Amino acid sequence: MTGTQTAGRRYGGRDAAQRQQERRTRLIQAGLDLFGTAGYASVSVKQVCSHAGLTERYFYESFRDREDLLAGVYDEVITTIIAETAQAAAAAAPDVDAQLRAGLEVFIRTLAGDARKARLVLIEVVGASPRLEVRRRDVLHEFAAMVAAVVGPLSDPEASSSRLTMTAMSLVGGVNELLVDWTLGHQKATVEELIDLCHTLYIAAYRAISDQL
Repeated sequence: MTGTQTAGRRYGGRDAAQRQQERRTRLIQAGLDLFGTAGYASVSVKQVCSHAGLTERYFYESFRDREDLLAGVYDEVITTIIAETAQAAAAAAPDVDAQLRAGLEVFIRTLAGDARKARLVLIEVVGASPRLEVRRRDVLHEFAAMVAAVVGPLSDPEASSSRLTMTAMSLVGGVNELLVDWTLGHQKATVEELIDLCHTLYIAAYRAISDQL
């Protein structure tokens, strides 16, 4: 039997590519479970493999190293959050107030409702590596662009673009840091209180910048 035939054999109705994807999914889940509880710095590749029920051979089939797995877990989690947040905001259109609240609610509830995701997204990726810092900054800009898209276009988009961009980034950064503080236990607010506060800040900023244009 040739190598091609061997690689293409099916087991349990799944081909080699499907089985590899399933193993990758198990490693991603193990990474979320362990990085999101024990912390990235405390978890080894061996521990991840043991948690996933796989050998290290299969780890390196999908990931170069532990940092690569952290990046993979982060991307999986954040891609879903961005998509669900954008979907919620779009469903509430065209009311800006409702859009901002819907987006904030999905974002905050998703992280507040899963301590693993909150720790990984808000704490563990911070400073983990230059590569992850670039990715994390890109994500903040993606959320800021989403906020700007909801708030705009304003009366004079060209004149307001810089102010709008800075305002959106300030709001996104503020919510991010508030959730970091909350995740670390420094804030005792309920999830509903977090949503209400962030929504109030977003609406105040929206009205302020609208009035100046």
